Amino acid sequence: MSLPTTPQSWANRLTKILSVHQVVHGLPRFPIDVAALAQDFSRQVFPDAPITMVGGLDLSKGVEGMLMPHPNGSGEWGIIYNESIRSAGRRNFTLAHELGHYLLHRHLHPSGLKCTNRNMADWDESVTKIEGEANTFASYLLMPLDDFRSQIKGRAIDIDVMTELSDRYAVSLTAAILKWMTITDKRAMIVVGKEGFIDWAWSSEPLLKSGVFYRARQVVTELPPASMAAQEVDWDTGRHGHHHPAGVWAGSEPVREMTVFSPGNEISISLLLYPDRAPSPWEMAQLEEEPELDTFDKFMGGDAR
Repeated sequence: MSLPTTPQSWANRLTKILSVHQVVHGLPRFPIDVAALAQDFSRQVFPDAPITMVGGLDLSKGVEGMLMPHPNGSGEWGIIYNESIRSAGRRNFTLAHELGHYLLHRHLHPSGLKCTNRNMADWDESVTKIEGEANTFASYLLMPLDDFRSQIKGRAIDIDVMTELSDRYAVSLTAAILKWMTITDKRAMIVVGKEGFIDWAWSSEPLLKSGVFYRARQVVTELPPASMAAQEVDWDTGRHGHHHPAGVWAGSEPVREMTVFSPGNEISISLLLYPDRAPSPWEMAQLEEEPELDTFDKFMGGDAR
């Protein structure tokens, strides 16, 4: 049997194997034990290059995980996550991300790969190909599309739904939101803030087509002062959200913002929902600021000739 060549096809192959294994042994479908899967599958399919070590190490700040060959040249591989990561969901997604590198990229990078927290947000394969592919693999493996769609069908998307999904699949809240944003027809954006600035942001395809996005990695951008992210609201207020008028967030439209904060308020995660329909060019023209009337016009009620 030929081996898969794309992130989706690799994830689908493993999903089919897992489904059979779990039915036979009466195991729950989710969440997936990535560590056990990586070691068992690699031993069977790649006996000359198995994954023999999966665990945490004290890595440099900003490094999420690594795929590393054994230094003795035995052909064995190890998948490592930064043990300082407190979120079980982030650790699990990191393991799946590194497994994706093992399956797709180890021949191109025989000395291994080191991945940063920025790499975990690189879901666009056209920008950072191998990191985008590793994230695509991880998302399809941990959150299979058919199950993910069934979980959100007919539901209004909010932070509570995304939190429920992150618990179901043992992934981070960010990963659950990004997964939804890759398949949704809604105009939405995720914004991750850090120390008062936008660390990175990602627009759904429908919103991107409207020309609404942030270039946070190219341009230093402050969090909007009126946003809940900048105001560091409490959990209950943030998850229920707030409707902002046009002009608070990117674009010229009202926005519903839902925001949560990581432990210690190190980062904020904002889910922004825009109106389903983008404003037409005519409507955009109407939103342009009208020229201010001079004193005489104001006195005459704007009807002076």
